[in-house]
Amino acid sequence: MSLLTVKKITLNFGGLRALNGVDIDIKAGEIQGLIGPNGSGKTTLINVIMGIYKPHSGIIHFMDREITGLRAHEAVEAGIVRTFQDIQLFYDLTVLENVMVGHHCRQGGGILASVFRSRRFRQEERETRQAALESLDIVGLSDFASRLAADLSFGQQRMVELARALASEPKLLLLDEPAAGLSLNRADFLVELLRRLRDQKGIAILLVEHVIKLVMGISDRITVLDQGERIAEGSPQLVKKNPKVIEAYLGKGALGAQTS
Repeated sequence: MSLLTVKKITLNFGGLRALNGVDIDIKAGEIQGLIGPNGSGKTTLINVIMGIYKPHSGIIHFMDREITGLRAHEAVEAGIVRTFQDIQLFYDLTVLENVMVGHHCRQGGGILASVFRSRRFRQEERETRQAALESLDIVGLSDFASRLAADLSFGQQRMVELARALASEPKLLLLDEPAAGLSLNRADFLVELLRRLRDQKGIAILLVEHVIKLVMGISDRITVLDQGERIAEGSPQLVKKNPKVIEAYLGKGALGAQTS
């Protein structure tokens, strides 16, 4: 069953067409890879889904609800959460406090409850703290909860950002190059973690990643963009043999090399 359906999305930046009639369909409980050369429109598509950019045409449905043009915080409330190419943490807060931020979108006490520290507010704070601790445990950082985010290594900070996303209880995770800058060991851990999120928690994942071996090894299906257009979609086995994909990554000369 489709969780997210993107149909004929077009987006222009001035005279540049960044996305040209892009379709993508993400099923519940699957990992969908999204690959393409630099500048092909991958991050732009994520920004459109999250409501950061409003498309000039096309439509987006999530869980049978149209969300085209939904604002970013509304997308999070609906169950779509993203991480970024560049880590975006509050470096003067602790790891736990950073992750708790992710769960606050699930609380509804409001400003007055916070000011007067009502019973509901105190209960929600306990729930938020527990959700954050559970998310840190999932990514293997429970022991770092009280550390400042600024004191962690780059790879650990990436895991904190992922934990914060998990704390918001997503149905769909949009991960923008989560393996960038990770050591081999931590990249292997990331692969196993994403599989557990899919298999044990049923979270669907759209994975944008330049490490093609990682994408091919973990994705149920892969969509390929080039110059703002979808040029291929299918299983990893089919995509890596697609002539348009080979040409987009390696150039036209590679096609002859593949057949010689």
